[in-house]
Amino acid sequence: MMSLLRGCYIALLLLPFNVLARQEFVLVLKDHLFSPSHLHVPAGVKIKVRLINQDATPEEFESFALNREKVVLGMAEAVLYLGPLKAGEYDFFGDFHPDSAKGVLIAVPEQEWQQQVTHVD
Repeated sequence: MMSLLRGCYIALLLLPFNVLARQEFVLVLKDHLFSPSHLHVPAGVKIKVRLINQDATPEEFESFALNREKVVLGMAEAVLYLGPLKAGEYDFFGDFHPDSAKGVLIAVPEQEWQQQVTHVD
């Protein structure tokens, strides 16, 4: 019983570090265009995507590949939690402006992601 309680206590202490370790990526919507239009993220881990809508009108982030939709009000922000994703490409678009608001989330395999990160200075 004591070892179970100690294990739970240790898990609770580590929880904030796991939450803080989640990588965050920013996706900006301006003039009904997503920037970047190709968002690279690491595969195999949970990520946080912060959607920043700089337009005065709302937009709905939509992705059938990611099984997500999220309305972002004009001049506001929203958050999406994704993953862990398999390596590959996941299309997304703005449901209110599908002809212009388009993009691709690219989940990069872990080994390639580590190489990219170590070469960025």
